[in-house]
Amino acid sequence: MLIAIFLALIVVPGLPIAADNYVGHGVSLYGPSGLKYEPDFTHFEYADPDAPKGGQLTLGGIGTFDSLNPFILKGITPPRIASLTYDTLTEHADDEIFSEYGRLAETIEVAADDSWVLYTLRQEARWHDGRPITPEDVIFSLEMFKTKGHPSLRNYYAAIERAEQVGERQVKLIFSGEPNKEMPLIAGQMTVLPKHYWEGREFDETSLDPPLGSGPYRVAAIEAGRFITYERVDDYWGRDISVNKGRYNFDRIHFDYYRDQNVLIEALKAGAIDYRRENSSKDWSTSYDVPALAAGTLVKDPLPHSRGTGMQAFWFNTRREKFSDPRVRQALAYAFDFEWTNKHLFYGMYSRTKSFFANSELASSGLPAGRELEILEEYRGRVPGEVFTTAYEPPATDGSGQIRANLRSAKQLLEKAGWHINGGVLTHAESGEIMEIEFLLSTSSWERIVSPMIGNLERLGVKATIRTVDRTQYQNRLREFDYDMISLVRSQSHSPGNEQRNYWTREAAEEAGGGNFAGVVDPVIDALVDRLVQAPDRAELVAVTRALDRVLLWGHYVIPHWYSSTFNVVHWDKFGKPEMSAPYTSDYFVMPYTWWYDEEKAARLNESE
Repeated sequence: MLIAIFLALIVVPGLPIAADNYVGHGVSLYGPSGLKYEPDFTHFEYADPDAPKGGQLTLGGIGTFDSLNPFILKGITPPRIASLTYDTLTEHADDEIFSEYGRLAETIEVAADDSWVLYTLRQEARWHDGRPITPEDVIFSLEMFKTKGHPSLRNYYAAIERAEQVGERQVKLIFSGEPNKEMPLIAGQMTVLPKHYWEGREFDETSLDPPLGSGPYRVAAIEAGRFITYERVDDYWGRDISVNKGRYNFDRIHFDYYRDQNVLIEALKAGAIDYRRENSSKDWSTSYDVPALAAGTLVKDPLPHSRGTGMQAFWFNTRREKFSDPRVRQALAYAFDFEWTNKHLFYGMYSRTKSFFANSELASSGLPAGRELEILEEYRGRVPGEVFTTAYEPPATDGSGQIRANLRSAKQLLEKAGWHINGGVLTHAESGEIMEIEFLLSTSSWERIVSPMIGNLERLGVKATIRTVDRTQYQNRLREFDYDMISLVRSQSHSPGNEQRNYWTREAAEEAGGGNFAGVVDPVIDALVDRLVQAPDRAELVAVTRALDRVLLWGHYVIPHWYSSTFNVVHWDKFGKPEMSAPYTSDYFVMPYTWWYDEEKAARLNESE
């Protein structure tokens, strides 16, 4: 949601403009001065406009893929193709909380009542086959996403009722439902697909045919499940527009896929991979102690950031009857000893997560007050009483590994919920069900983290096991909600909105492929999500989000993990990078869109080998 949308006023000849509408080169989260960049800006400050083009960036991925269509549910998780090969209507500025500037769109007009947004497409915008990008392409893209796209896309764009062409280069997107000031920005994030390419093709089928795109790269080579190579498009139409200047600098970006994380790390140390974002504290601390690191040719680079870290946690599947009682979920959380885990497994690198919106102003803390309390009061009696009386804190220990007090608390909660130890096994008094929990994992590196918790659960009489499967099976089971517990990161932006419907609502809980992994079904949470999406200003957004956060926390849908305020990156010293980094970067890889290949560094690196 947004406080308001303000645009620098620009009059476009031939385009009728209502007096009360906003028109300009971008849309912003904040008021009249919300846009950091003026209409004549030449580049984002976190990009170097003089960055040289050239060289290759080689990255590694875990798992496999069987499709180059990232927009549908069918198929194994595709490679990161959309952001490299396609353009969007607008481009997010990673040094602002939520501002977007025209990419395919030359100008943006927003109705005074927020009922529609109109984009004027750039005349020079072209597909890789030379044909112009037209309003018909935008209309087609929206239709495909809403009718045949992945459930997350259908949910995200559900409030865009339709798209209409209103001029040679103008396309209007009309919104449904209550006024929502975020919708022009949501609409601007839409990837635009070529209608003429998809004619005669089945959009909802997997394909390994390199797609026709319009973006800075095209697919150059592919071997299913093993590698994919993108090559920079020399005559890319948008190379020098302001939102792209100084970005997309590598001639080639190559992805090699590995089945095992340890093999991938060894490949990096051997020089087969250039760059890796390391999410394992153990590997960050111990796996890169090689001569190249001491020599400075291999670099460990902790990059600070200001992004909200969201919620990483063990997620209960509350569709399972054994997890339907929140007291059971609360009890089982006492079996996770974060303090011991952080000390002995993570080298003390992490902080405990205590919010679904951690590391941001959106996180709830202490007791509710002010507007947040007013909102929650409307639901008193329909939310856990602790929401009003107790500041949420996950169970804690002294880090010694002795958690008898925690287990006693867990046992008391379980007994209140009707679970008792019978013959050493936790059993429900009425149904006779035995408490069995399978932790579904997609990588063996998590087994060392889960195993100590299983030992603690066994002391409660729980029969707990680990099931580690390959990435394909893992994704399929997530889509069908076929799991007891999973380890998952639910990332969050600084401006949550429509995507929250896919995370928490009843509809998303019931739709295969939806993002409501915990199976949350609560009319209060549905109502809070609606209020969040429709919040009229930033202050209301923050208050509603904190209220939602608090209700989710006291629902005990997860066992919170940990977070870090740095991206831990390991790379070979062959790159240049801008002086300024983007504090709110949304790129999974943190870089490669603003770094570049440094020929002198690469030559010195080759000489040292």
